[in-house]
Amino acid sequence: MIASTGPYFQDAISTLISLLTLFSFLAVTVLSLVWLERKALGRLQLRLGPTRTGPFGLLQPIADAVKLVLKEDIVPNEAEKVIFWVAPIIVVISAFMLWVTIPLTPSIVVQNLENMGLFYVGAVGVIGILGLVLAGWGSANKYGVIGGLRAAAQLISYEIPLIMVFVSIAIVTQTFNLVEIVNLQSPVPFILVLPLGFVLFFVSGLAEVGRTPFDIYFAESEIVGGPFVEYSGAHWAVFFLSEYINTFAIATLTVLLFLGGWSGPFLPSIVWLLIKIYAVILLIFWIRGTLPRLRIDQLMAFAWKVMVPLSFYLVVCCSIYVFYGLPWWALTVMSIFGLGVVGVIIYQYITAPARKVAEVRERLRLLQMSQEE
Repeated sequence: MIASTGPYFQDAISTLISLLTLFSFLAVTVLSLVWLERKALGRLQLRLGPTRTGPFGLLQPIADAVKLVLKEDIVPNEAEKVIFWVAPIIVVISAFMLWVTIPLTPSIVVQNLENMGLFYVGAVGVIGILGLVLAGWGSANKYGVIGGLRAAAQLISYEIPLIMVFVSIAIVTQTFNLVEIVNLQSPVPFILVLPLGFVLFFVSGLAEVGRTPFDIYFAESEIVGGPFVEYSGAHWAVFFLSEYINTFAIATLTVLLFLGGWSGPFLPSIVWLLIKIYAVILLIFWIRGTLPRLRIDQLMAFAWKVMVPLSFYLVVCCSIYVFYGLPWWALTVMSIFGLGVVGVIIYQYITAPARKVAEVRERLRLLQMSQEE
């Protein structure tokens, strides 16, 4: 009996060690992202960023973490205590569970689910929405409830194009195995084959993690902090931790699905993967320092009028490509055509007020000239 249970016990210990190692890696990664974001935004805004705490300010994220842990943790009297405590746990566990099957190299992965990997990522990614809604509801605060509902509306809306991109990748590659998807990108990465898929995935990923310009559900100027408004100390730090874990996950999936993953010459695979991931993360930080926050109506209109139709168009293009056995560049042409049409429509919409003002000014000028004559 003991001998028969030995292998299962060893597998459980091995899995536990892998999970602890993964959590330690993600914790260190979050600290590096906090430091990198503050430095990047400082440079974009002509500031120095953190410089005092440790060399080059490297110890600033640790100081922030210690401050949050030691900060008083206040629970509102009217809050639903169980929901209030459970909500951040759901959010961080859902963020951590994504990494169970995301490979850093073909051999560095907690559990390669093979043909269920991409499906698992899409299924687990939506669990965090429940935690945000519960956080707002359990706080017994009207601004928290509004923030939770806005979070649910935003995340569900942008989850659709994200899932459609997964479906498109699966149609083209005929697999859900993330390792195989990376291997199939040699020598042509999917960003060249599916540029529309890359744009849809990247924009939807920004919305899913609530990064600028999609940080609407905790818009301080509108709803005082969203579903986290009543959280402080360690509980608020958990939401903060899950946001950066999800940001790192989106950047990693972008690299795995569209940028060739760990492929690259000379350097080890893990080094190539990290270089590409941090390049994508720097792009995310650049966008935060450049673009303003969208209004809620603009955000939802962009999801349902632009992102969702484009994602279904992408699925149709991939289906046509596979059914008729077209060359890979045909899929590129169809993707660029879709991006071009939508780009022109968006440009016309954005510049419409300026054109209207120019027309009014021209009319006034002509009227003034006629009066002078």
